[in-house]
Amino acid sequence: MTQKIKETTKLPLTNDYIFKKIFAKKGNETILKDFLIGILEISIEKVEVQAEVSLEKQLKENKLGRLDIVAVLDDNAVVNIEVQILNLHDFIERSLYYWSGNYYNHLRAGEKYQNVKKTISINILDYELFEEGPFHEVVKLKRDYQNKILTEKIEMHFIQIPKFKKEKRGVTTKLEQWMQFISQTNRREVELAMKENKEIQKANEEYEHLTGDEEERRIAYLRDKAIRDEASLKETGRIEGIKEGERRKQEEIARILLAKNKPIEEIVDITKLTREEIEKL
Repeated sequence: MTQKIKETTKLPLTNDYIFKKIFAKKGNETILKDFLIGILEISIEKVEVQAEVSLEKQLKENKLGRLDIVAVLDDNAVVNIEVQILNLHDFIERSLYYWSGNYYNHLRAGEKYQNVKKTISINILDYELFEEGPFHEVVKLKRDYQNKILTEKIEMHFIQIPKFKKEKRGVTTKLEQWMQFISQTNRREVELAMKENKEIQKANEEYEHLTGDEEERRIAYLRDKAIRDEASLKETGRIEGIKEGERRKQEEIARILLAKNKPIEEIVDITKLTREEIEKL
C-alpha cells in the first residue's frame, strides 16, 4: 500500500531530490546558468549538465547516493553542486574528497597535467559550517607568502542558508534573489525576486509542480527520511564511541590504582566503575 504524504507543508528546496529535479532537469539549463552566474559572478554562455542515470534509479540502487549536480561551463570549467541539510561534522573533509574526484576524473588518460580543468565545488548548507564570516565564502589554494593564489583551478564555495537568513538581506544581487527563493523564508521577497528574475519565476513553476505531485513528494520525503535516519545512526554511533573511549580511560586509571594496591572502594569512587568491573581487571 502506497504511503500517503501529508500536504500540510511543502518539501523544502533544500531537499536534494527536489533541488536536482529543478536545477538539473533537461530544458532547465537557463535556470542553472542564472543561478551559477549569481554565485560565481562571471559571464556564462552555456551550461551542460553531465548525463547520468535517472534519480529514481539512483535512489532505488543506493538510498543515500549523492544527488549532486555536475555541470561543465562554456570555458570547460567543471562545477559540482551539492546540498547538505544536516551537519555530520565531516563536511570539509567530504567536500575536499568529492572536489578532488571531479578534479582528476576530468583529466583524460595521457593528457598533460596542465590541461586539467578548473574544478569548482559549490556547497549549499542548511546549517552554519563556520562560526564567523559571511553566508557565502569562497575558498582558494593560497601560498603563505603574501597570500598569493597558487592556482585558479581550485575553487570551493560554501553557502550557509542560516547565515543568509540572519543577515536579513533583500534582493539586491542575483545571488540574494536566488537565496530568497531557496530559503523560502520571506514570501514577499520571493515574489519580488520572481518579478525581477524570469529564471526564478521558471524555477518556482517547477517547484510548484514537483511539490504538488504526490509521487514526487513521496520520493523526496523518503529521501529526506533516509538521510535523517542515517544521520541519527551515525550520531548514536558517535556517542557510543565517546562513551567507550571514556570507559577505557577509567579502566586504565583503575589498573594504575590496582597496581598501587589501592582499596577497591576508593577505585570505585574515583573511576565510577562498579566493583565487579574492577575485579575483572
